[in-house]
Amino acid sequence: MTVRNLDAVFQPKSVAVIGASRRPDSIGEMVWRRVIEGGFTGPLWAVNPRHANDSESFDGRPVLADAGDLPTAPTVAVICTRPSTWPGLVHRLGGMGTRAAILIGEVRNDEDRADLRHALAAARPHLLRIVGPGSVGVLTPALNAQLGAAASLARPGGVAWVSQSNALTNAVLRWADARGLGFSHVITLGDEADVDAGDVLDYLASDPSTRAILLELDTVRSARKFMSAARAAARNKPVLVLRSGRDDPGDALYSAAFRRAGMVRVDTLDDLLDEIETLGVGRVAASDTATLITSDRGVAILARDSFNAAGDTLAAWTDEAYAAMQKALPQVQAGNPLVLGETAKPEHFGLALDTLGPHPKTGTVFVVHAPTHSAPVEAVARTLIEHHRVAYRGVLACFFGGVDAATRDALHAHGIPVHTTPRRLARAFARLVDYRLARELLMQTPEGTPAQRADAIEAAQAQARAALAAGQSELDGEAAASLLGLFGLRTWTPGQSGTLDSLPPVVDVKVEFRDDENFGPVFYFVAPSMDGISPPLRVYGLPPLNPVLGRDIVTQSPHAQRVNSPEPTLTALTELSQVTCDVREIVGMDLTLRVLPAETLVVAPRLRLAATRSRFAIMPYPRRLEETLDWCGERLTIRPIRPEDEEQHRALIESMTPDDLRLRFFSAVRSFDHSQLARMTQIDYDREMALIATVKDEHGKPRTLGVVRAVSDPDNETAEFAVTVLSNIKGHGLGRMLMERIIAYARSRGTHWLLGEALRENTPMIGLARACGFTVTPTEDPGVVGFRMPLD
Repeated sequence: MTVRNLDAVFQPKSVAVIGASRRPDSIGEMVWRRVIEGGFTGPLWAVNPRHANDSESFDGRPVLADAGDLPTAPTVAVICTRPSTWPGLVHRLGGMGTRAAILIGEVRNDEDRADLRHALAAARPHLLRIVGPGSVGVLTPALNAQLGAAASLARPGGVAWVSQSNALTNAVLRWADARGLGFSHVITLGDEADVDAGDVLDYLASDPSTRAILLELDTVRSARKFMSAARAAARNKPVLVLRSGRDDPGDALYSAAFRRAGMVRVDTLDDLLDEIETLGVGRVAASDTATLITSDRGVAILARDSFNAAGDTLAAWTDEAYAAMQKALPQVQAGNPLVLGETAKPEHFGLALDTLGPHPKTGTVFVVHAPTHSAPVEAVARTLIEHHRVAYRGVLACFFGGVDAATRDALHAHGIPVHTTPRRLARAFARLVDYRLARELLMQTPEGTPAQRADAIEAAQAQARAALAAGQSELDGEAAASLLGLFGLRTWTPGQSGTLDSLPPVVDVKVEFRDDENFGPVFYFVAPSMDGISPPLRVYGLPPLNPVLGRDIVTQSPHAQRVNSPEPTLTALTELSQVTCDVREIVGMDLTLRVLPAETLVVAPRLRLAATRSRFAIMPYPRRLEETLDWCGERLTIRPIRPEDEEQHRALIESMTPDDLRLRFFSAVRSFDHSQLARMTQIDYDREMALIATVKDEHGKPRTLGVVRAVSDPDNETAEFAVTVLSNIKGHGLGRMLMERIIAYARSRGTHWLLGEALRENTPMIGLARACGFTVTPTEDPGVVGFRMPLD
């Protein structure tokens, strides 16, 4: 399961506290007190046979002896009783229609673990979701739903906190409350018997009340689900993650996974807490640069040092910005940092903001202020509130000595984060920049992966299978070289004619491909130190790799600057990845990449073989779905879409008539920018499929004629489809061919229902849907019809 019924956890309409108590300091008493103090306004029941009908002790709320006595099914049940009661309670609640349960108690021994297994089995037929056990609870402050035994209540805000640690969650709640900061949701995952980090990321990715996600975890339970959910979330909003254990040998792999998913890893809890301020309060768009405004030169130097240490960059102003500032504030030397002087008044800060506003290249505005007689903190804060909207990239503030609660809350209400030191402000901004860069990496279009011939791939697969059939579990020497050579890799092995002695390498990189217990098949690269003193570079890479991802790996090495061109190395990394994706019998690989100034060679490869291996954490390109056939006198290729198809996908959309675009997208569409096209072409093959039909144009380049797309929900219960074919080739059966293939694909994945919609006037699409076996149904919109097809 993934997001199924998670809305019950985060948006409960009614609540039952099973085991509610009035015994001081008991779990049942703490949970009940939190629900009452939170002000939950929906139906609320206490269940405890010892207090049945004792409503006076429970704030006038009804107290029932047994869960079976509940007048109706609660949306969510908070269960405070011992593990032996869990199976029976879950069975009864699930049968009533309860959709989620939060298990507060902990599992301590084998008997408890058996009870938990029985509870999970009882929940499964009813799709009842279980948070925990060992969870301090789930909080949705905007709904006054404070469900659990958290140390303090949470305020409403824009950041979601997701954690595997109860102690850290309690500490963060107290820290945030003392600073007037809030959350959209707070959830502690506990033992993650059912609901895990991947499930929650999937839900929060599309939650409109959550602007950013802060994640604290030690381990990932289901790497494929986690990576898929994290990549989807990071495309929509900042996801920052804290993982303790930098000395853990596997920590570098977690760093690689977080980076690949587009998440930003932070080093300390302080950094994560500062982002509650920056992301939860601020309306700040991270630019590469910033402008610092202060009244004191010493403060300016201190702040600039902090920015440099954090990796931030002060903006280089344009001549126009200099001239505007000199005209607006002639008594001040225009520049960055902008030092207004010890006699500056609050209105000077406002005038500086107004002047910088029309000049986007001045970046985000940082106001760092130490109070003076002429510019008290409260007055400067009011000025920032009055003028902050003119700032092109938003305003971040730092007031030495802090501000009073009323001033802080007023700044927060207008989207201005407030930090206590320049260092904290600078590091918080650096995380915003890191997120923007990570998101750009997710959206970058590869230069083009090396084309692999089908016959070469089949030959490599046949060689590996033949070796296994002959009892060989390893290939090395000429055998390994011949297999890799089928993918275009140049290999040198000891004893081969010729020598590499005359070709001094830039660097020899050790490459290992292995099966990790959490993330499945991964690459591990080790490059030696350049100076012999610093530690070697150790980097993980999660396949599939492409030139963009390869470049991200290569540029982490100090040796990269000594290479004439990185292209041969990027190609070699991409081809090695392709070998592992297409030849599934390869479960391990050891070799050296000898990087020369102008080429890259494989040295002494050894391949380990087996009949099966783990699944990739990120689904590789599904080459098995490619097919070529004759159609209308041309050779037509139908295959899954790839990132490098972006330009021809743009051409497809630009070739469509305005009416075709309106019928496809239900509104007038003029064009799509890179980020929108990237979402269409850089898909997650684990939960989405887009099949394109292409032919070669007169120059031998592929031209896309049509596309069909199906996007499944995270549970794979339903998938929504859409199909597009160029107007001038409609009526030749291409739409039907594409539809038949996407239906077959969805059925092969075990999807239960295929759904779609079309404008009622789109009679060709309605006719195609009927011809393919869909039932056409009305929708809430009279101008739109729906399509449904069961695939079971």
